[in-house]
Amino acid sequence: MTHHTDIRQHPDIMEMRARYEAAAANPTAQLTDGITLLAGIYLAVSPWIVGFNGLSNITVNNLITGLLVALLALGYSSAFGRTYGLAWVAPIIGVWTIISPWVISGPNNTTGVIVSNVVVGVIILLLGLANMQTRMAAGKRHTPGFGKGTTPDTGR
Repeated sequence: MTHHTDIRQHPDIMEMRARYEAAAANPTAQLTDGITLLAGIYLAVSPWIVGFNGLSNITVNNLITGLLVALLALGYSSAFGRTYGLAWVAPIIGVWTIISPWVISGPNNTTGVIVSNVVVGVIILLLGLANMQTRMAAGKRHTPGFGKGTTPDTGR
C-alpha cells in the first residue's frame, strides 16, 4: 500500500515559504517593492506626463514596460515565494528603459524623453538590484547539509 502525501506539506517547502514570507515582510523589501511599483506606474504614464510629441513607438514601449514593472512589484510584494525566480527581470527592464530612447527612436528624441527614461531606468535598475539582493539574502539563511539556520561560510 502506497501512501501519497501532499508535497505542499513537506517541511522543506514550508520552511522555504516561511523564509520568503519573512523576506517580503522586511521593511526594506516593502519599501523597495513600493517604490518599484511607483516607478513602473510613472514609466507607464510618462509619455503623457512628459509629452512625448508624436513618438508613438517609445510611448508604447514605456506603457508596456511600465505596466510590466508595476506587475512585477505587485507580484514581489504579494506572492514573492512564487515570483522570486523573476527577480532578475526588473534590472534588465531598467537597463532597457535607459537605452530605449536611442534604440527605438534614434536621433528623434527630445530632452524630456531622454531625461525621463534615463532617470526612471536608473531607479528601476537600482531597485531591481536591491530587490534581488534582499531576496537572495533570505534564501541563503539556510543551506541544506549545514544544519538548520547555518551557512557554509560562517558555520553559524
